[in-house]
Amino acid sequence: MTARTTGPLRRFAHREWGPLFGTVRDALVRDRWRAVPMTIGAVCLTSVFQIVQNTSWGFQPVQNLGSVKAADPLWLALLRTPLSLFVPALDLPVWGALAQILLVFGISEICIGWWRTLLIGYVATLAGTTYARIGLSLGADHPLGLPESDRIVNDTGPSAAVVGLAIYVCWRYRAYLTGALVVVVMIAEVIFKNNLAGKEHLAAIAAVMALCAIRAKWGPARSRVPLGQRPPPPPPPRTA
Repeated sequence: MTARTTGPLRRFAHREWGPLFGTVRDALVRDRWRAVPMTIGAVCLTSVFQIVQNTSWGFQPVQNLGSVKAADPLWLALLRTPLSLFVPALDLPVWGALAQILLVFGISEICIGWWRTLLIGYVATLAGTTYARIGLSLGADHPLGLPESDRIVNDTGPSAAVVGLAIYVCWRYRAYLTGALVVVVMIAEVIFKNNLAGKEHLAAIAAVMALCAIRAKWGPARSRVPLGQRPPPPPPPRTA
């Protein structure tokens, strides 16, 4: 690769990922693991749920605490939703859920704070859960519908929250190409593996993109400036 091609590539990488990378790097260098306490707690909680649900006595209690199905009453699904993010899906390796939480939750916690990370994660998860009920009511013959068999599919794990957080952080840091790539991958997932999880991911993306649009139009003016490009806060006033 010549210098003529590395120049534009370097400028693109700096424009796309520079502010995001700088924010994450500075936080980890300064605070190390203290920069992501919520993420570490989430990883530990997911690990505990995985261990417990694989014991002879723990499967049903974990399902009662955090397993959401479209067949459940809405009030019960909403009650279980806060813990459903941390109950690993039964048909996927747990290391995948742990890696998603550690990477995406960790970046989000550093970039937008722990409470926004949880808020966006729950918005995305609730969007997926809501879509499952709407899709079942539309039926399998509708383009946006779901087959009746999806009524009893476990709707657990952090994947919808992870997708939503990735979209939101990319928007806040103006990593638009990366965000578009996430959307394309999720669309491809639905095309090649047409299942409940894939469609819930698209519902999560739609909900978070709507939230981004609302915040861009009516949010505080300061929030419309990319986080990585904001000027540093003024120094505190001197005291006598």
